[in-house]
Amino acid sequence: MASTQEEVTLLGVIVSPFVCRVKIALKLKGVEYKYVEEDLGNKSELLLKYNPVHKKVPVFVHNGKPIAESLVIVEYIDETWNQNPILPSDPYQRALARFWSKFIDDKVVGAAWKAVFTVDEKEREKNSKESFEALQFLEDEINDKKFFGGEEIGLVDIAAVFIAFWIPLIQEIGGLELFTSDKFPKLYKWSQELVNHPVVKESLPPRDLVSAFFKGRYESLSASK
Repeated sequence: MASTQEEVTLLGVIVSPFVCRVKIALKLKGVEYKYVEEDLGNKSELLLKYNPVHKKVPVFVHNGKPIAESLVIVEYIDETWNQNPILPSDPYQRALARFWSKFIDDKVVGAAWKAVFTVDEKEREKNSKESFEALQFLEDEINDKKFFGGEEIGLVDIAAVFIAFWIPLIQEIGGLELFTSDKFPKLYKWSQELVNHPVVKESLPPRDLVSAFFKGRYESLSASK
């Protein structure tokens, strides 16, 4: 349980889907925090101090104690601030939420990134296929539910913000169709519910900023062919 006096800091990069996960969780809980934008090309002493193992964002610092890895941070936030639960109370449902959240990181995020940001056509095709197969599992899982968490957003929805907001942006840049309403009608409907949820909408970075950042990255990659 959180104490009355809190020092909460989030080290992040505005275009990161992993940082966005933490922002959504904090917004859901109504937790005020200090945000520090990092330059990953010139990492701050604070970032290196608080995450010496991976040297990546997000890093969440609560009363001087740092925590890394977005899903670990989201669970910590849920356990520390009781209002608006993110994880289900039922142990089995909680285990399922963790399973699908890890599935998204293991099977969707990496494959989708590689499908767009690779110069090798065979690798692009392979990762596009893997993305499709993984998204099909999520299409079946969401079925006719409003959110993966039911009527309210939960851990899986927060983990899957990458699918709802980032994949449509990067697939457009790469000229791919990884995630469309035709291929995944139920998952696409869910994605629209998620990005238009007031808490999520306020936590997302500006679309133009994210698009420009990844377009620059894609063009640099294409130029290196």
